[in-house]
Amino acid sequence: MEVGISIDRAKILISESKLNLPSENIHLDNANGRILAEGLPSKVNDPRFNNSAMDGWAVREADCQHGGETILKIVGTIQAGAEQTISINSGEACKITTGAPIPNGADAIVIVEDSRVDGNNVIIFGPAKKSFIRIKGENLSKGNLALSEGTCMTASTISLAATMGYDEIPVYRKPIIGIISTGDELVMPNSKINDHQIFESNSFGIAALVEKMGGDPIRYGIVTDSIDQLRKTLNHAVDNCDAIITSGGVSMGDWDIVRKIMETEGEINFWKVNMRPGGPPLFGKWKKKPLFGLPGNPVSSHLVFLMLVCPWFSNTYGIEETAPPNLGKKVRVRMKDAVKGAKNKLCLRRIKITSRDKELEASTHTHQGSGNIHSMVAHNGVTLLPPNTDAKIGEIIDAFWFN
Repeated sequence: MEVGISIDRAKILISESKLNLPSENIHLDNANGRILAEGLPSKVNDPRFNNSAMDGWAVREADCQHGGETILKIVGTIQAGAEQTISINSGEACKITTGAPIPNGADAIVIVEDSRVDGNNVIIFGPAKKSFIRIKGENLSKGNLALSEGTCMTASTISLAATMGYDEIPVYRKPIIGIISTGDELVMPNSKINDHQIFESNSFGIAALVEKMGGDPIRYGIVTDSIDQLRKTLNHAVDNCDAIITSGGVSMGDWDIVRKIMETEGEINFWKVNMRPGGPPLFGKWKKKPLFGLPGNPVSSHLVFLMLVCPWFSNTYGIEETAPPNLGKKVRVRMKDAVKGAKNKLCLRRIKITSRDKELEASTHTHQGSGNIHSMVAHNGVTLLPPNTDAKIGEIIDAFWFN
């Protein structure tokens, strides 16, 4: 077991326990947020044929080169979805709608606003543009890989998959993550509460984070400070989940039962990370399944998830840590407020990042206690202050901007 390590070292140790997820085929209706398990080559050319980008007239560009007005004979109309059966010669024009195939002989489009009809003729008084023709295969060629393995499916990538001819796509099965909160002081929201108790919140927030990273969370409720109850819950979770996240019970106290049971019955890869807040997390395995032991303070649990659990998800999907569905990105910000760093630890002070005068600015708006989850609502990022480093007003520093 390694103790008191850097975030980078923790990521390396965590990466050795990535999941090998099977793939499954799902309909595009259910694809939002899912991760492609295979690259998708296009089944068709896009566009599939030369077609008009505008409503107007298909013409020969050479007929419309001289100034003033051009009179062309109307030889027909072609609309989107129609089979292309019309040809035009010099001095002729075909009425055309957006998406309709280009008639033989035409090489340009005049928009409808630059024309008027006079009997069997159309009078052109605007430019004929070849750029208003969409050329077959100019977006995609049949067989070209347009979506890579590891792509997080979004509105645009789902639309692209449909354009390429797919109604079902192969995606990784969602990793199932068990979530366990520990502590005698916890009660469920809306329950009767005594003066010495608090409402349990971490499991709800962690479950939301798991969902945003493409996982399927299962909350196992509250475990009191009982080794036997924790063992029973861990064994139940490990039978149904791919990995486990616990909240609380990882520090040095007599009642930190997650650390105690992992030391005696589990396998710990590391304990304590040089970050503040969030210093006492552990990572290891319970019956060969990855287990993340997050601190009990809500800010700490959220930030450990962002700094360590998110990269584990990305590694499992085989994608870059900065690629979607990542929950943030590293940026440079100019400090509007001074913030104090942490001795020998990476300091994650909550900040609000805004854009002004072509640069990002950061300010603080609440106190920085690790129990103050409101600080994660009032802010949209954290500093990435190196150990033993403070940030002065006006200084430009590294920060992590939440998505």
